[in-house]
Amino acid sequence: MFSERRIEALPAHVDADGVKIYTISATGEPVDPLPYLARLQSMKAARAAHPWRGTPAFVICHDGASARYLTLGWWGNDNEMFVAVAVTQPEGWVEDLGRYSFCLWDMEVMWHERNAFVKHMYGMHADLGAYRADRLVQAWPPASSETNGQ
Repeated sequence: MFSERRIEALPAHVDADGVKIYTISATGEPVDPLPYLARLQSMKAARAAHPWRGTPAFVICHDGASARYLTLGWWGNDNEMFVAVAVTQPEGWVEDLGRYSFCLWDMEVMWHERNAFVKHMYGMHADLGAYRADRLVQAWPPASSETNGQ
């Protein structure tokens, strides 16, 4: 059953390359990003052809109900969003898009990132700084959708 999840944007300095970092929590508790950061560095290193400091990109560190999910998304080829997903399993972090992908809660961040990309990068004058400053802000806890039993 769907229920809101806590989504937070971390400060810009967390990633030295300027990749935006979000956390999502299935329990509502804050997410500790430290278990994700080493994996993020290895995922970026595996895609070293991308100049990360100059690439509009974001990461989602998702403490899911059954595992940790790390989704790295970046923009290329003018208007395409590429993704890589790593998931914790007993043997460690696993990247296998045939087995694991992002989930519906991650798509809230992705929708914001799509809109930020269009607004700041896909116009006459691309502004990477403005794109990186444009982060999803979610009120937590979310407002109740119930109104007097209606």
